[in-house]
Amino acid sequence: CENLPNSPAQAHPKLGFIQIDGHAWRMTTEQNLIEAIQELESAVAVVNVEPKPDLLPHFSRIDELTAQLPGDTNRELIHYLRNKSYAKARLCLEGRQTEIEKGGCLR
Repeated sequence: CENLPNSPAQAHPKLGFIQIDGHAWRMTTEQNLIEAIQELESAVAVVNVEPKPDLLPHFSRIDELTAQLPGDTNRELIHYLRNKSYAKARLCLEGRQTEIEKGGCLR
């Protein structure tokens, strides 16, 4: 699932760039997806507080980013995103496939 370079990255979030091997690259859709999923997870963690957080913008952002993925994107990742299995999608994006528990569809 990992489509990101293996080089260590240094984040520059204010500029929307990451630093890889001395070159500045635009943050990838995959990195933006990881960030959007983490933001959703944080919002869900406080869903029982008042006032309740509005989760719809988080879902919309993830759907927008999913639509931006190139056609050759890993099919497992697409499956997780389309089925709203965001924790699995995040693990896949982070290269942690061995931690993904198989669901009822046995993909």
